[in-house]
Amino acid sequence: MKFGVVVFPGSNCDMDMVYVLETIMRQEVVKLWHKDTDLQECDFIILPGGFSYGDYLRSGAIAKFSPIMSEIIGFANAGGYVMGICNGFQILTESGLLPGALLHNTSHKFICKNTYLKAETQNTLITNQYTDNAIKIPIAHGEGKYFADEETLESLIKNDQILFKYCDENGNINAEANPNGSVLNIAGVCNVERNVFGMMPHPERASDGELNNQDGRLLFESILNDIFA
Repeated sequence: MKFGVVVFPGSNCDMDMVYVLETIMRQEVVKLWHKDTDLQECDFIILPGGFSYGDYLRSGAIAKFSPIMSEIIGFANAGGYVMGICNGFQILTESGLLPGALLHNTSHKFICKNTYLKAETQNTLITNQYTDNAIKIPIAHGEGKYFADEETLESLIKNDQILFKYCDENGNINAEANPNGSVLNIAGVCNVERNVFGMMPHPERASDGELNNQDGRLLFESILNDIFA
Protein backbone atom coordinates (compact mmCIF):
# COMPACT_ATOMS: atom_id res chain seq x y z
CA MET A 1 0.00 0.00 0.00
CA LYS A 2 1.33 3.45 -0.85
CA PHE A 3 0.95 6.24 1.70
CA GLY A 4 1.50 9.94 1.09
CA VAL A 5 2.45 12.20 4.01
CA VAL A 6 1.82 15.88 3.30
CA VAL A 7 4.39 18.41 4.50
CA PHE A 8 3.34 22.01 5.13
CA PRO A 9 5.59 24.85 6.34
CA GLY A 10 5.53 24.21 10.09
CA SER A 11 4.76 20.48 9.98
CA ASN A 12 6.81 18.72 12.65
CA CYS A 13 5.31 15.24 12.91
CA ASP A 14 5.79 14.24 9.28
CA MET A 15 8.92 12.18 9.87
CA ASP A 16 7.36 10.47 12.89
CA MET A 17 4.56 9.32 10.60
CA VAL A 18 6.95 8.30 7.82
CA TYR A 19 9.00 6.29 10.31
CA VAL A 20 6.00 4.35 11.62
CA LEU A 21 4.58 3.61 8.17
CA GLU A 22 7.88 2.78 6.51
CA THR A 23 10.02 1.20 9.24
CA ILE A 24 7.46 -0.38 11.56
CA MET A 25 4.57 -1.15 9.22
CA ARG A 26 6.82 -1.86 6.18
CA GLN A 27 4.74 0.18 3.75
CA GLU A 28 5.71 2.37 0.80
CA VAL A 29 5.69 6.06 1.78
CA VAL A 30 6.30 9.31 -0.09
CA LYS A 31 6.43 12.85 1.25
CA LEU A 32 4.18 15.31 -0.56
CA TRP A 33 5.16 18.99 -0.43
CA HIS A 34 2.22 21.34 0.12
CA LYS A 35 2.82 23.08 -3.23
CA ASP A 36 2.62 19.79 -5.15
CA THR A 37 -0.41 19.01 -7.28
CA ASP A 38 0.52 15.38 -7.90
CA LEU A 39 -0.54 12.82 -5.28
CA GLN A 40 1.83 10.29 -6.91
CA GLU A 41 -0.83 7.58 -7.11
CA CYS A 42 -0.97 7.19 -3.33
CA ASP A 43 -3.67 4.97 -1.87
CA PHE A 44 -3.88 6.81 1.44
CA ILE A 45 -3.06 10.45 2.24
CA ILE A 46 -2.07 11.60 5.73
CA LEU A 47 -1.95 15.18 7.00
CA PRO A 48 0.41 15.07 10.01
CA GLY A 49 0.63 17.18 13.12
CA GLY A 50 2.55 20.40 13.60
CA PHE A 51 1.95 24.10 13.23
CA SER A 52 1.20 24.71 9.55
CA TYR A 53 1.92 28.32 8.68
CA GLY A 54 2.64 28.97 12.35
CA ASP A 55 -1.05 28.50 13.23
CA TYR A 56 -1.67 32.10 12.19
CA LEU A 57 -5.33 33.21 11.99
CA ARG A 58 -6.59 29.78 13.12
CA SER A 59 -4.90 26.41 13.08
CA GLY A 60 -5.27 24.99 9.57
CA ALA A 61 -6.98 28.11 8.19
CA ILE A 62 -4.12 29.02 5.83
CA ALA A 63 -3.05 25.47 5.01
CA LYS A 64 -6.42 24.76 3.43
CA PHE A 65 -5.40 27.11 0.59
CA SER A 66 -2.20 25.18 -0.23
CA PRO A 67 -2.23 23.85 -3.83
CA ILE A 68 -2.16 20.22 -2.70
CA MET A 69 -5.42 20.62 -0.78
CA SER A 70 -7.44 21.00 -3.98
CA GLU A 71 -6.08 17.63 -5.07
CA ILE A 72 -6.75 16.06 -1.68
CA ILE A 73 -10.33 17.36 -1.60
CA GLY A 74 -10.93 15.89 -5.06
CA PHE A 75 -9.26 12.63 -4.01
CA ALA A 76 -11.45 12.40 -0.89
CA ASN A 77 -14.64 13.28 -2.73
CA ALA A 78 -13.87 10.46 -5.16
CA GLY A 79 -13.63 8.00 -2.26
CA GLY A 80 -9.91 8.17 -1.56
CA TYR A 81 -8.68 7.63 2.01
CA VAL A 82 -7.48 10.69 3.94
CA MET A 83 -6.50 10.99 7.60
CA GLY A 84 -5.53 14.08 9.59
CA ILE A 85 -3.72 13.92 12.93
CA CYS A 86 -3.79 16.94 15.28
CA ASN A 87 -2.99 19.89 12.96
CA GLY A 88 -4.04 17.64 10.09
CA PHE A 89 -7.44 17.20 11.75
CA GLN A 90 -7.70 20.98 12.05
CA ILE A 91 -6.91 21.36 8.35
CA LEU A 92 -9.58 18.81 7.41
CA THR A 93 -12.27 20.65 9.37
CA GLU A 94 -11.18 24.00 7.94
CA SER A 95 -11.35 22.46 4.45
CA GLY A 96 -14.86 21.13 5.00
CA LEU A 97 -13.85 17.49 4.62
CA LEU A 98 -14.85 16.80 8.23
CA PRO A 99 -17.66 18.31 10.30
CA GLY A 100 -17.11 20.52 13.32
CA ALA A 101 -14.23 22.74 14.39
CA LEU A 102 -11.24 22.69 16.75
CA LEU A 103 -11.23 25.56 19.24
CA HIS A 104 -8.78 26.74 21.90
CA ASN A 105 -8.49 24.35 24.83
CA THR A 106 -10.74 25.34 27.71
CA SER A 107 -7.61 26.00 29.80
CA HIS A 108 -6.20 28.26 27.05
CA LYS A 109 -2.93 26.42 27.55
CA PHE A 110 -0.94 24.10 25.29
CA ILE A 111 -1.35 20.55 26.59
CA CYS A 112 1.24 17.84 26.00
CA LYS A 113 0.65 14.58 27.88
CA ASN A 114 -0.60 11.03 27.61
CA THR A 115 -4.37 10.65 27.51
CA TYR A 116 -6.70 7.68 27.44
CA LEU A 117 -9.13 7.07 24.61
CA LYS A 118 -11.89 4.66 23.83
CA ALA A 119 -12.87 3.61 20.32
CA GLU A 120 -16.55 4.41 19.85
CA THR A 121 -16.91 2.29 16.72
CA GLN A 122 -15.11 -0.62 15.11
CA ASN A 123 -16.88 0.06 11.83
CA THR A 124 -14.16 2.14 10.15
CA LEU A 125 -10.94 1.54 8.31
CA ILE A 126 -8.83 2.89 11.18
CA THR A 127 -10.62 1.39 14.20
CA ASN A 128 -11.57 -2.16 13.22
CA GLN A 129 -8.86 -3.75 15.42
CA TYR A 130 -9.73 -1.83 18.59
CA THR A 131 -11.92 -3.14 21.41
CA ASP A 132 -13.80 -1.35 24.20
CA ASN A 133 -10.63 -1.17 26.30
CA ALA A 134 -9.02 2.18 27.06
CA ILE A 135 -5.90 2.96 25.05
CA LYS A 136 -3.11 5.38 25.94
CA ILE A 137 -2.29 7.91 23.21
CA PRO A 138 -0.42 11.23 23.69
CA ILE A 139 -1.80 14.65 22.80
CA ALA A 140 0.07 17.88 22.04
CA HIS A 141 -2.14 20.81 21.12
CA GLY A 142 -3.40 24.25 22.04
CA GLU A 143 -6.51 24.17 19.87
CA GLY A 144 -7.91 20.69 20.32
CA LYS A 145 -11.34 21.37 21.76
CA TYR A 146 -13.75 19.70 19.34
CA PHE A 147 -16.96 21.62 18.80
CA ALA A 148 -20.05 21.10 16.66
CA ASP A 149 -23.62 22.39 16.86
CA GLU A 150 -26.44 20.20 18.12
CA GLU A 151 -27.64 19.25 14.65
CA THR A 152 -24.15 18.12 13.64
CA LEU A 153 -23.69 16.18 16.88
CA GLU A 154 -26.98 14.38 16.35
CA SER A 155 -25.85 13.48 12.84
CA LEU A 156 -22.48 12.22 14.09
CA ILE A 157 -24.18 9.97 16.63
CA LYS A 158 -26.86 8.76 14.22
CA ASN A 159 -24.32 7.87 11.53
CA ASP A 160 -21.75 6.32 13.90
CA GLN A 161 -19.12 8.89 12.92
CA ILE A 162 -17.47 9.38 16.31
CA LEU A 163 -14.17 7.50 16.22
CA PHE A 164 -12.71 8.09 19.68
CA LYS A 165 -13.67 9.70 22.97
CA TYR A 166 -11.41 10.76 25.83
CA CYS A 167 -11.80 8.52 28.87
CA ASP A 168 -9.95 7.57 32.05
CA GLU A 169 -7.65 4.56 32.30
CA ASN A 170 -10.62 2.35 33.17
CA GLY A 171 -12.57 3.41 30.11
CA ASN A 172 -14.97 5.75 31.90
CA ILE A 173 -16.02 8.72 29.76
CA ASN A 174 -16.43 11.72 32.04
CA ALA A 175 -15.54 15.39 32.44
CA GLU A 176 -12.45 14.63 34.52
CA ALA A 177 -10.98 12.63 31.63
CA ASN A 178 -11.58 15.40 29.10
CA PRO A 179 -8.25 17.23 28.61
CA ASN A 180 -9.42 20.13 26.46
CA GLY A 181 -13.16 20.63 26.87
CA SER A 182 -14.21 18.80 23.70
CA VAL A 183 -17.97 18.42 23.38
CA LEU A 184 -19.06 14.89 24.34
CA ASN A 185 -15.35 14.10 25.01
CA ILE A 186 -14.87 13.67 21.25
CA ALA A 187 -11.26 13.01 20.20
CA GLY A 188 -11.85 12.01 16.57
CA VAL A 189 -14.51 11.77 13.87
CA CYS A 190 -14.96 10.56 10.31
CA ASN A 191 -17.12 11.73 7.42
CA VAL A 192 -20.44 10.12 6.48
CA GLU A 193 -18.80 8.19 3.65
CA ARG A 194 -16.23 6.78 6.13
CA ASN A 195 -13.14 7.52 4.04
CA VAL A 196 -11.92 10.71 5.75
CA PHE A 197 -10.70 10.50 9.36
CA GLY A 198 -9.47 13.04 11.90
CA MET A 199 -8.22 12.81 15.46
CA MET A 200 -6.31 15.09 17.83
CA PRO A 201 -4.21 12.45 19.69
CA HIS A 202 -1.02 11.15 18.05
CA PRO A 203 -1.11 7.37 17.33
CA GLU A 204 2.26 7.61 15.57
CA ARG A 205 3.82 8.53 18.92
CA ALA A 206 2.53 5.31 20.46
CA SER A 207 3.48 2.74 17.84
CA ASP A 208 7.06 1.76 18.65
CA GLY A 209 8.06 -0.82 21.24
CA GLU A 210 11.04 1.35 22.17
CA LEU A 211 8.54 3.84 23.63
CA ASN A 212 6.89 1.15 25.77
CA ASN A 213 3.53 1.95 24.24
CA GLN A 214 2.09 0.44 21.07
CA ASP A 215 -1.58 1.31 21.55
CA GLY A 216 -1.41 3.54 18.49
CA ARG A 217 -0.05 0.79 16.29
CA LEU A 218 -3.47 -0.89 16.20
CA LEU A 219 -4.74 2.03 14.14
CA PHE A 220 -2.24 1.31 11.39
CA GLU A 221 -2.86 -2.42 11.69
CA SER A 222 -6.58 -1.69 11.28
CA ILE A 223 -5.90 0.07 7.97
CA LEU A 224 -3.79 -2.76 6.61
CA ASN A 225 -6.12 -5.45 7.96
CA ASP A 226 -9.10 -3.90 6.17
CA ILE A 227 -7.29 -3.15 2.92
CA PHE A 228 -5.68 -6.56 2.59
CA ALA A 229 -8.51 -8.63 4.10
